[in-house]
Amino acid sequence: MGENTVTEWAVLNEAHAALRNVVRGLTAEDLGRPTPCAEWTVAQVIQHAAGDQVAYAAFLTGGPGPDENPFAPSGTLAESAEVTIERAMAAAAAAWATVPAATEEVSVPIPPNKLTAELGVGACALDAAVHAWDLAVASGQPSPLTPELARRLLPVAHVLADPLRGFAFAEALRGNDSGDPDALLRYLGRDPRWRA
Repeated sequence: MGENTVTEWAVLNEAHAALRNVVRGLTAEDLGRPTPCAEWTVAQVIQHAAGDQVAYAAFLTGGPGPDENPFAPSGTLAESAEVTIERAMAAAAAAWATVPAATEEVSVPIPPNKLTAELGVGACALDAAVHAWDLAVASGQPSPLTPELARRLLPVAHVLADPLRGFAFAEALRGNDSGDPDALLRYLGRDPRWRA
């Protein structure tokens, strides 16, 4: 699984690879663990991350959206974590593969619901990469956020996060950043030192 999620969008490929690798490293015991997403378990973050990827695909293609509300995940996975994530990423990758890089406006599931293709795919990648980090730290895996990926995603976060604070993102945190991943996480309201 996973070969079907490669696109011409390098940032999305890297974010999907990060999410894929972390999910493959999860055990059944990890599914009930707490995460940096307050009040959500690993299983719920998986459902949320998968639902978001499906939502991006649905907005781009007009196809079906997620089976359940990504912001109210039940915590009960209908399939394995890996199958759940792979299906969602494949849908998103297939949808983005139809979008030329120079497209001035695409539909996306986050306000303002219309973005340039580059910013829209960045938003989709940001979602996958940050939830990969959530799952990694919740399960004791190394951070999947490379400095290069974080550097590419930080400008996207700067455009999108402020209007969505209190809904999709917490308030930005202050602190001493030891690199681009820390800066990205703090800007999105996550403590880079968070541990379960």
